[in-house]
Amino acid sequence: MDARDADLKKELNATLQARRELGEEYESALVDSFLEKVDERIDGAVDRRVRRQLAEQQMTTARDSRSPRPTDSWGERFGFGIVSLVLAMPLSAIGAGTAHLPGLLISWLGIVGVNVVQAARTNPGLFGARRRKGDRDGDWED
Repeated sequence: MDARDADLKKELNATLQARRELGEEYESALVDSFLEKVDERIDGAVDRRVRRQLAEQQMTTARDSRSPRPTDSWGERFGFGIVSLVLAMPLSAIGAGTAHLPGLLISWLGIVGVNVVQAARTNPGLFGARRRKGDRDGDWED
């Protein structure tokens, strides 16, 4: 029995003692008073539980919002590829026009580099190690 139950038991004993002293004509008032105290106790317990559940829900929501979201959508990859190709034409022309073959190679190395970084960002396991033997998706060994 915790302290709150002991307090409630004391209240009940006091209510019963008051009923004995005051008589039956005050019985309904004493019962109503005791029930109000029980209701307050129940309301307090429910409020604490609701606040705790809301806090847990907010913490869960906050944790979920911090977790990385997958950004690898078909539209994003397609759009990035189109933009890379469109920008590759003027970059190639500028590089080849100013520095001939080395300029062209440097511009295309930049274009390929940007695309590799984008691919690695949207597919984190793309350039990772091979799977070990016994993994469920493959039988590769290192």
